[in-house]
Amino acid sequence: MGYTFRHTMAKATLHMLHTCPFCWKVRGIIEYLKLDVDYVSVNGLKIKKSVSFAGDWGKVPVFTDENGQHHTDSTPIMKFIDNNYNGGKILSVGEADRTAQWLDWADTKMSKATVPILYGTLGSAFKTTTRISKLEKFGFISKRLYAWAGFPIMWGIIAKKRVKKDGRKPKQLWHDLLTEFTDEHGNEEFFGGSEPNLVDFSVFGYMRSISPFPQFSLLQDHNSGMAWYRRMEKLVA
Repeated sequence: MGYTFRHTMAKATLHMLHTCPFCWKVRGIIEYLKLDVDYVSVNGLKIKKSVSFAGDWGKVPVFTDENGQHHTDSTPIMKFIDNNYNGGKILSVGEADRTAQWLDWADTKMSKATVPILYGTLGSAFKTTTRISKLEKFGFISKRLYAWAGFPIMWGIIAKKRVKKDGRKPKQLWHDLLTEFTDEHGNEEFFGGSEPNLVDFSVFGYMRSISPFPQFSLLQDHNSGMAWYRRMEKLVA
């Protein structure tokens, strides 16, 4: 039933930011399934206006299917895509309770870990905002405004207010999370076992969103974490 409607209407689209971890969660599963989806980059300073067609959500990602129905919030979008384009095969990998528990783990711990590694110090915040200004869709003035005015805001307001410090530096925090995650794999290549499930795609999205930035080097000496990451990369390439 979920396989027929996608041929009847226009092409599906994903409104996204190139550096948004939640967007990369969705994009990873789209690429893995080799779906024909148009990616629409939005202006990072005009997100609410850019996705106002989807109602009051005001965030990315927004997935619009071929029937023109809008879907919001990354994890529900991933489930929708798997159910409607893949017969729910990814979600069916592994035990449902374990998957739900670790999806919640990823969406709380992993998502929050992206803020301190990208914006935890004034220097890292500057590197991040200047890189974002080159990657995202900005106008000439907005590009420079975001690069030079954005980093003290992200460091001084966003990072300090949203991140509860527990004494660990960003590198140690990420290494601890990657150890916790990969230990759960046991002797398997993926969290899902011999093939990835939604938890793999969720964690992969968070890591992948950091990959365009210099801070990604802080993760690269975590052997088991990077070995898993490279396996995921091959699958979505």
